[in-house]
Amino acid sequence: MAGNRAVVYQGPGKVTVETVDYPELVLKPGPGVPPGNENRKCPHGMILKVVSTNICGSDQHMVRGRTTAPVGLILGHEITGEVVELGPDVENFRIGDLVSVPFNVSCGRCRNCRERKTGVCLNVNPERPGGAYGYVDMGGWPGGQAEYVMVPYADWTGLRFPDRDQAMEKIRDLTMLTDIFPTGYHGCVTAGVTTGSTVYVAGAGPVGLAAATSAFLLGAAAVIVGDLNADRLAHARTFGCLTVDPSAGPLPDQIDQLLGVPEVDAAVDCVGFEAKASKDGHEAPAVVLNAAMEVTRAGGAIGIPGLYVTDDPGATDPDARVGALSLRFGLGWAKSHVFSTGQCPVLRYNRDLMMAILDDRVQIARNVNATVITLDEAPDGYAQFDAGVPQKFVIDPHGMLKHP
Repeated sequence: MAGNRAVVYQGPGKVTVETVDYPELVLKPGPGVPPGNENRKCPHGMILKVVSTNICGSDQHMVRGRTTAPVGLILGHEITGEVVELGPDVENFRIGDLVSVPFNVSCGRCRNCRERKTGVCLNVNPERPGGAYGYVDMGGWPGGQAEYVMVPYADWTGLRFPDRDQAMEKIRDLTMLTDIFPTGYHGCVTAGVTTGSTVYVAGAGPVGLAAATSAFLLGAAAVIVGDLNADRLAHARTFGCLTVDPSAGPLPDQIDQLLGVPEVDAAVDCVGFEAKASKDGHEAPAVVLNAAMEVTRAGGAIGIPGLYVTDDPGATDPDARVGALSLRFGLGWAKSHVFSTGQCPVLRYNRDLMMAILDDRVQIARNVNATVITLDEAPDGYAQFDAGVPQKFVIDPHGMLKHP
């Protein structure tokens, strides 16, 4: 049996690479596994040799100590891998297949899955709707920043790449299908982005850049990206985005200077609950949502793929610790805004986005500045990402990717 090494959360500000158990087709007791999921058998699952797995901003929320994530949690929910073992109930995969795995753990059998709401599956997490790999309060499914990982409900969740050689040539792009590309796309779709739209994307991290890429793919006429980080804004401009610094002056005035009007058709919040109002680091959890309502036209929509949590032990505001924000909801109501929240249902989008990548209609890896690192370099990757570098780190556990 092969060994297994993985990125493990060790408490606020610290991750390490540790030797862990090789996965089996059962969810064993461990950090973050709720009692109702312990020893859950998964004959419908498969074990993957991880080809690529990415560091996500959502991971950073846990590593910063901004959630109730337990020490010992294996991190990572963006997983692409090669099938090395199949459960007896799996019918549609073969050993050696190269597959993309949605970050949502979902069963395909419950009411929500049948309604394509895979982000809130009712069967994979006994404590609340929705499951995910390597994430706090999401069912305890071990993460994929590892050499090997178990994927349940394989026939339902796995997306097989049609040509392995072609997929490996485009793996830096295809690895984004597990989360950030569909998430950015979902934010734009729910905000109503279409041909000729003007769009404001809050946040120039990887998800924000994926949303900007998606807006162009959907036919947007102008995409404005806002961030406090000058390096990230500079990267956004390399593929056609207009940019603003929200701390530099009233946002409507900055948009007016770019578009000739102080509003946009659609807005996408790719920041979430650790939003800041200024470069001094002072947090203002509702600032992005309030700004989005301010600059989105009456009758427009706001997509909110940015993460908001029910428990934030690191918040300085007592209300924010339980997810209560000071929203100007009356403004959104008066402007008849539509708000769309929650996890992206990746299965709704990933096959179509795969085809866009394979047919060279989009270059998502370039736009998010994908940077390949080894598994042992993951702790440094976390530190660099937390410092705000304009990069999306892709972990290569087995040396199967081409490094710069």
